[in-house]
Amino acid sequence: MPEQNVIDPVIQMPRKVKLAGDPKLPFHIALTATDSSYSQWQCRIMYYWYKKVKDLPGSDMGGFTRVLHSGKPDNLMDEIPTFVVDPLPAGLDRGYIVLNRPWAFVQWLEKANIPEEYILMAEPDHIFVKPLPNLANEKYPVAFPFFYIKPAENEKILRKFYPEEKGPVTDIDPIGNSPVIIKKTLLTKIAPTWMNVSLGMKDDPETDKAFGWVLEMYAYAVASALHGVQHILRKDFMIQPPWDTEIGKAFIIHFTYGCDYSLKGELTYGKIGEWRFDKRSYLRGPPPRNLPLPPPGVPESVVTLVKKVNEATANIPGWDTEDKEQRNQNS
Repeated sequence: MPEQNVIDPVIQMPRKVKLAGDPKLPFHIALTATDSSYSQWQCRIMYYWYKKVKDLPGSDMGGFTRVLHSGKPDNLMDEIPTFVVDPLPAGLDRGYIVLNRPWAFVQWLEKANIPEEYILMAEPDHIFVKPLPNLANEKYPVAFPFFYIKPAENEKILRKFYPEEKGPVTDIDPIGNSPVIIKKTLLTKIAPTWMNVSLGMKDDPETDKAFGWVLEMYAYAVASALHGVQHILRKDFMIQPPWDTEIGKAFIIHFTYGCDYSLKGELTYGKIGEWRFDKRSYLRGPPPRNLPLPPPGVPESVVTLVKKVNEATANIPGWDTEDKEQRNQNS
């Protein structure tokens, strides 16, 4: 069993990890997506920033694939490198669309020709702030620790999927599958287990109720532990505005939370602000170009996020055209 983790304000890692000596190898960026407008506009912005930083000094970023689990090609095939896979059988996800993610990875790993030895599992709402090196180790993937993934507080439920003979539940890392940089051979072993654990958790009413929208994240963490895989935990892997207020040394901005502020620059989270940026405001169509910047006093992370969205939308061909078409369809 791996030794106790050493905890640092920025990095958590198993003691056995050697930081130096491993040659850095390129990794393939893979994000799972649907053909919904909501998913598409985020993928377009994400791909724009991938291209922007990919070849800068310090980058180990290799190829890019949008793993489209809608079962058929869409209108972004010529813009973003895409591999089409099948969704789960109808009704199996029970409206929990991310349950398709592990199944998508299983199919992609089995059928696609992926030249890189490492893979970054990313998501559409990720924006690269700067070039990303390969932070992983051959035996130890690297992941971002999420404060709301708490294996120790959910031992009773997790024991249904991670039996006592496997070890303490603290061997389950506080992570999801994304962002994770992992050796392709390790992910190929973990992915089918991740899929099966996800489906098993969704089938269990107690687990489904307890984990809700983070169920698939717990499933990846459990699947990794079942295979004896521990992750290097990097808090500088990404930031999540508005809670993380500075960019710092982060590589990725994850815009999953709504950013709501008064015109005085005061956070009004949970209440629609006089100024706001929330991806859920654009469920049926992409945000317009040139979004208004936040008022004075709003943290650097939020200002940077909006500036990066604006830069991408200003430079992606046809953004305004698609926005108008989408609005006409929804009117």
